[in-house]
Amino acid sequence: MAMPAEAARYTFADFLTWGENERIELVDGEAVMMAPPSTAHQLISGELFRQLANYLEGKKCRAIPAPFAVRLFEREGDSPEAVKTVVEPDISVVCDGEKLDKHGCKGAPDLVVEILSPSTQRHDRLVKLDLYQRAGVREYWIISPEERTAQVFLLQNGLLLPHEVYGKEDVAKVNVLDGCFVELSKVFSE
Repeated sequence: MAMPAEAARYTFADFLTWGENERIELVDGEAVMMAPPSTAHQLISGELFRQLANYLEGKKCRAIPAPFAVRLFEREGDSPEAVKTVVEPDISVVCDGEKLDKHGCKGAPDLVVEILSPSTQRHDRLVKLDLYQRAGVREYWIISPEERTAQVFLLQNGLLLPHEVYGKEDVAKVNVLDGCFVELSKVFSE
């Protein structure tokens, strides 16, 4: 498998030819390499996923952990060559089953969770916030393992605006899922 070259432009068709072990996102045709997640990142991700998946058991929405390809701007009938943005959120919650296919999610998930690492902080806080906002993601969580916080953004009038910052002892409300709460003391237990 040929690795993406610097400054080249790629599409989802190229993405599909890359190895499953490669952690690469596409942002407007540009390949963004992702570092492997740390142990702390994976423990936090696993606990968040467990709580969301437990809540969603028997419901129509699905929680899906990374690696999971989300084609934020893909429309019905788009060819893989036409899709230039593919991201891999740490956790995606998708309530419209029509958006799911064998390659991942076509369009915006209802909730996206990103767990910061030193190498992804700027990307998650700026680039991805903008992408999720433009795509219409309804709720975006940025988890900081260092600060032990969950920053929640909600889509209002087309903008993902800061809604709440929860600390390590808080019970965080998931706004797009009625009655769903996450116990952050369990998420940040390490």
